[in-house]
Amino acid sequence: MTVMTETAKRRPGPRIEEVARVAGVSKSTVSRVINDEQYVSAKAREAVHAAIAELGYSPNLAARALAGNRANAIALVVSEPTGRVLADPFFAGVLRGVHSELAGRHIQLLLMMSQPADTDDLVTYLSSGHVDGALLVSLHGDDPLVPMLAEIGLPVVSGGRPLGTTSVPFVDADNFTGGLEAARYLVSLGRKRIGTVAGPKDMAVGADRLSGFRRGLSEAKIATDLVAHADFTPESGAQAMEGLLRKAPELDAVFVAADIMALGALQVLHAHGRRIPEDVAVIGFDDSVFASSTTPPLTTIKQDVEELGRTMTWRLLAELAGEAGLPPSLLLPTSLVVRASA
Repeated sequence: MTVMTETAKRRPGPRIEEVARVAGVSKSTVSRVINDEQYVSAKAREAVHAAIAELGYSPNLAARALAGNRANAIALVVSEPTGRVLADPFFAGVLRGVHSELAGRHIQLLLMMSQPADTDDLVTYLSSGHVDGALLVSLHGDDPLVPMLAEIGLPVVSGGRPLGTTSVPFVDADNFTGGLEAARYLVSLGRKRIGTVAGPKDMAVGADRLSGFRRGLSEAKIATDLVAHADFTPESGAQAMEGLLRKAPELDAVFVAADIMALGALQVLHAHGRRIPEDVAVIGFDDSVFASSTTPPLTTIKQDVEELGRTMTWRLLAELAGEAGLPPSLLLPTSLVVRASA
């Protein structure tokens, strides 16, 4: 397994954007010409071929596909800083799942960290014949990486539902149902003033867990106004918990949308002298390695992160193999794990 801890910086040659500029056409037109698709005028096709010859552009993806050859490698692209990837057990679980699905297949795995400033270099690398496809994890907002990879024709699968309109296939946990089950459980305990430390606003995982949670409270006619957003770090979980306590000192339960954020939330509750679960019931999400080691051990919504990695990889390899009728999206089940915090 080949591991890359940051985006490759080398530039293997002219990019599709330069071909489009020299030819005086759009990048999508260049892509259609490379892939020998219809609906391109003879004049535009001739201009693209002339630009390719002038620049020495090598459309490796198309050439390799036409030749039936493979790189026998895929990329796992994580849109987070390296430090966060190494600190959060979620990413380690995904990596274990991807690796286990690739076992015995003689396919290399490249791990790449993506930041907005690196997107062009990353796309250049991925479009230059080094990999057959890519797995995308932790996408934020309207990440330009998704349409750019779609434009060059690289098969991709997203781990997590991308925000916005996209045809990219994805595999995700059933985050809405997980949030719903967390709310219903806290309601069943008799809690009345229930808040949540929600995930980032620019990620579907945050939106889906929050929507499910609000649905569960609405069923019980409980207010859904106690919401503070955080970014899947202990520090942000602590800040969000401080905000909830300032807004509602009478808060008696909180759903924290990731175990790693619950670490910070629990620390703040302890510092404020709140007994858990007597004063405040706490429930997390993930059932990560943190959940059983907190004080008290954390009740949480379990998602099988390794299965997420395995299923993403299966879906990508199935597409590369030309399997027909593949589902555009897959939701993996979640379940409640009860411990001492709620």
